[in-house]
Amino acid sequence: MQKSLVLPILLVIFFVSCTNKPSSQNSNNEPAISDVPEWAQNAIWYQIFVERFRNGDESNDPTKEDIKGADPEYIPENWSVTRWGQDWYKKEDWQANSKANGFYHVIQQRRYGGDLQGILDKLDYIDSLGINAVYFNPINDSPSLHKYDARNYRHIDRNFGPDPRKDADLIETEEPSNPSTWKWTAADKQFLEVVKAFHARGIKVIMDYSWNHTGTQFWAIKDIKENGEDSKYKDWFNVKSFDNPQTDENEFEYEGWAGYRFMPVVNKDIIPEDDEQMPFEGNIHSESLKNHIFNVSKRWLDPNGDGNPEDGVDGFRLDVAGEVPMGFWRDYRKIVKSINSEAYIVGEIWWLEWPEKFLGPQPFLKGDQFDAIMNYCWYRLSRGFFAQAEPLKTPSEFVAGIQNINKNISEPTLRAMMNMSASHDSPRLSTSLYNKTMYKYEAKPSDNPDYKIEKPDNLTLQEQKLFLISQFTFQGSPQIWNGDEIGMWGADDPDCRKPMVWDDIQYDDENTHFVEGKWRRVDKVEQDKELLEFYKKIIGIRKDNSVLSMGDLRFNIVDDEKMLLGYVRSNGSEEIQVIFNRSSLSQEVQIPKTANYLDLIENKPVSEDVSSVILKPISAIILKKQQ
Repeated sequence: MQKSLVLPILLVIFFVSCTNKPSSQNSNNEPAISDVPEWAQNAIWYQIFVERFRNGDESNDPTKEDIKGADPEYIPENWSVTRWGQDWYKKEDWQANSKANGFYHVIQQRRYGGDLQGILDKLDYIDSLGINAVYFNPINDSPSLHKYDARNYRHIDRNFGPDPRKDADLIETEEPSNPSTWKWTAADKQFLEVVKAFHARGIKVIMDYSWNHTGTQFWAIKDIKENGEDSKYKDWFNVKSFDNPQTDENEFEYEGWAGYRFMPVVNKDIIPEDDEQMPFEGNIHSESLKNHIFNVSKRWLDPNGDGNPEDGVDGFRLDVAGEVPMGFWRDYRKIVKSINSEAYIVGEIWWLEWPEKFLGPQPFLKGDQFDAIMNYCWYRLSRGFFAQAEPLKTPSEFVAGIQNINKNISEPTLRAMMNMSASHDSPRLSTSLYNKTMYKYEAKPSDNPDYKIEKPDNLTLQEQKLFLISQFTFQGSPQIWNGDEIGMWGADDPDCRKPMVWDDIQYDDENTHFVEGKWRRVDKVEQDKELLEFYKKIIGIRKDNSVLSMGDLRFNIVDDEKMLLGYVRSNGSEEIQVIFNRSSLSQEVQIPKTANYLDLIENKPVSEDVSSVILKPISAIILKKQQ
């Protein structure tokens, strides 16, 4: 362990200094295009993966016809929707007839029937958490479970709505490239009901889209496959070769995302052409594709087209954003902000070189592209310190890491950064903290037979609470992956996509190992109500104290020897100090004798006569200065 740099002085003061851009206004005194929405700086995000959240309407469950075109292609004759409470690693009867290679390939064919009615049925639950913003994973019409392989961008998935067959028929009557022919399906209308219901509760809603790639069932790629070089969409995708109708062989070939042919990649102009490292200058090649994307975005930002975006979504989360040229994002921002100046645009900026190097956020956060990014850099630093997971972080290393990733980013942007915990494509928070290995590297049992797949232990629960105290008192908007709040566990994708645990559903015990025949501990699957209440408490603390979202951040305790970390959030009139003991020993920490404090976690006063506090191992305290 690294020793404190100044041993006689255990409390070393660090200051975070970031460039604070003034908020510019246009001539009409309206927000400038570079402004970050204030609501996003106060957001508490709840991420929902609809297919695995709640099956509210079994009549719309997917059929074999609905999942054609997804990977794996071959669908067993006896395929059926999976029972919601099934032991995760237990195989369905139809898996024995699958031609897919291995459990993790076959499992991509699982469907549980989650839908929009399930969201409506659980509005009270979502609202009860105290969150004020929802991020939906893709809900565009798609044959897969994850929906990143769009069949079309313009409609909500047919099986998420109440009438899949009629929706499919209605979609066939449209001219996909002509917005004037687009109609509203039953699924579309139900999604607008969801948006309205969330808005009525003061909860913002954003949608997830991948403008980088589609699926093989996307109407334009199918047109290219059928018509070859005569297709008017031939420049939409990076086509390597067209089919030669004079031969028996099908020579049609295109670029697939990460080499994966089920996700055709859109055609891009990279400048300079030979640039192979993100971020990229340039744009999406086809103007007609760009206009299609803009029209889809307009559709959801202002559904009735009356110029008032209150009936629409509040922004977009944009998939693999670093792979799309920045010129497109500049054009996209102008379109989105022209419809709703308060729309939030957040990019998935993640890997530069997996599994060690992240792509730096700064090029995308100059006010002309995204309002913020998904802050995976913050998560890896926090995991490294609070869970002492690889790569391990001392307090001083954590502070230095934060200062580095925040460099030259404006204060409003820092406040709007989506501070990640877990997500649909990374291990669950509890499991990620439980396994101390490198983040998202060999993070499931197929890659690492020693990876722990069982319910995490009590030590991990302590670490999770420590992490959450920081997440909800730190600069940036905290994010929750649905199910983490009730103690769900699971390895990397797809194990992190287990169906949500509800009180009114009977769940099998988890006793099946990924490795057939290997012993594992039997774990009961149920909601962790104590953890749920802790989430509600820490969310309430953030919401009740605006200084935690809008205040300045100053580190004031950085002690590598005692593994103590502390910071102050202040705004001139309010001040809150947060102190962490990450060591395995109880530690005494000095506090200023200048005021009374309120311990916000225990909700009890700390008198100004008290000059120090004792922190138990792996614990924290939140002290609010009383006026």
